Amino acid sequence: MTTTTVAPGVIQIDTLLGGWERVTAGYLIEGPPPILIETGSQSSVPTLLAALEDDLGLGPRDLAGVVVTHIHLDHAGGVGDVAAAFPFATAYVHELGARHLADPTRLVSSAGRVYGDLLDSLYGRLAPTPAERIKALDDGETLGTLTAVHSPGHAKHHLALHDSVSGLLFVGDAVGVRLPEIGVLRPATPPPDFDLELALSSLRRFGERSPSALALAHFGVLPEPPADLLAEAEEALCEWAEVAEKAWEAGTDIDTALAEAFGEAHAHVEILNGVHSNAAGLRRWLETRAMPDS
Repeated sequence: MTTTTVAPGVIQIDTLLGGWERVTAGYLIEGPPPILIETGSQSSVPTLLAALEDDLGLGPRDLAGVVVTHIHLDHAGGVGDVAAAFPFATAYVHELGARHLADPTRLVSSAGRVYGDLLDSLYGRLAPTPAERIKALDDGETLGTLTAVHSPGHAKHHLALHDSVSGLLFVGDAVGVRLPEIGVLRPATPPPDFDLELALSSLRRFGERSPSALALAHFGVLPEPPADLLAEAEEALCEWAEVAEKAWEAGTDIDTALAEAFGEAHAHVEILNGVHSNAAGLRRWLETRAMPDS
């Protein structure tokens, strides 16, 4: 069974990226109307559809919407396939991500450069969604019981979703990654959009909403008080950024500096959120910040 009730009216779906348990999560808000948050990768679509159709009994007409926190393939790679399976569902995303769901050519090409062979062997690609079925969500806009919270930093088009019934705040990658068997909250600072000040500002916005709990895409609803987790996430971001900045100023390798300071991650985390990816995002942020017109 890949489904777990995590709050009244909220069902967590383990989308089993790569067959791994408790690495990638989607969430069904039962509604009415039923709305899915995150699809996971395209490779996870068979698991996701089995959960929605077989375990939860949703027919082709039943799902009203699919909303993704951002368009990275481990969150949104399945949108086109889910839209095809549920032809009456609308796909929701921040306006800066909408065109990539309609025409994923550039996104998939960029992902191929980042992931290499893993693109097809682990993630899959992204099938296009008809443009007329895509709706851009603005900051503060509501979708059923969900309120969109624009939360850039991890990505400029990142949205969190705050559920007014359960109080859960679905934070995508904006708080970081913490897999249950590891227990360490690790920041996610990938290229090309990572920005430290925006990421910290997003964390503070989350705190202002006083959520009942934080729900991560990687992975699950965390039991600790949200204020404690947000403080931990802020501290981790600042620590990683400080190590990266010192290495950059010294002209030494940021990857090596981060690995020495924080250690290599569990294999699953290293693929999703590795030192190399975080270092690349931090390096680009530092270089952009140093530009005269930035």
